[in-house]
Amino acid sequence: MPTTEHLSFRPIADRAMQMIADGNVVGLGTGHAATAFIRILAERVKAGMRVRGVPTSQESADLAMQLGIPLATFDEIDAVDIDVDGADEVDPQLNLIKGYGGALVREKIVAAAARRFVVLVGPEKIVSVLGSRGKLPVEVVPFGLTPCRRRLAALGMHAEPRLFDGKIFSTDNGNHILDCSVGPLNDPAQTEQTILAIPGVVGCGLFLRMANTVLIQREGGVDVLGANS
Repeated sequence: MPTTEHLSFRPIADRAMQMIADGNVVGLGTGHAATAFIRILAERVKAGMRVRGVPTSQESADLAMQLGIPLATFDEIDAVDIDVDGADEVDPQLNLIKGYGGALVREKIVAAAARRFVVLVGPEKIVSVLGSRGKLPVEVVPFGLTPCRRRLAALGMHAEPRLFDGKIFSTDNGNHILDCSVGPLNDPAQTEQTILAIPGVVGCGLFLRMANTVLIQREGGVDVLGANS
């Protein structure tokens, strides 16, 4: 059953649904807002809409299969028509920080494969400068956890392994996440380049110049940033 939190995202999820066409391949994001969208997409599929979903996490894949949304792999498609996902920070240029939910690498792969990337957020996720919420997730291979942590610390980013139920969290890729303490990032592109150059790093939560449209859920309705066609 949908939770109250998921239902609260219904307006932006409905707005995103207006951008989906019959026959589309749709990226299925991870998190509360993306879950609301998946549930609405499933309603349309049940009513006869033909789509295929490309999930960004096992959690989203399981939900989609439970609700009857047909899934596809990258071996079966050429591109994703539209990817709908959430974000943890959005700056005025529509750059993002993602990964608080632990699916950042698969989320970035699907977003990069999409012709259009639509982001669903609440107003608390809008920031003037990326890094304002103080955390930047970095996914690393388990063998490189400690060396990566040391290298990030040397860059001034205190990094703590993410825990879940008292154990080190593992992503769907079998990797770990280092949550880096950061302040506002004056040059996020340089920060991303520096982090990705560390051996053992698989990806980081900076999604730069990727989002086409951001839908913001507000009490009075939905604000749209970027392309709305």
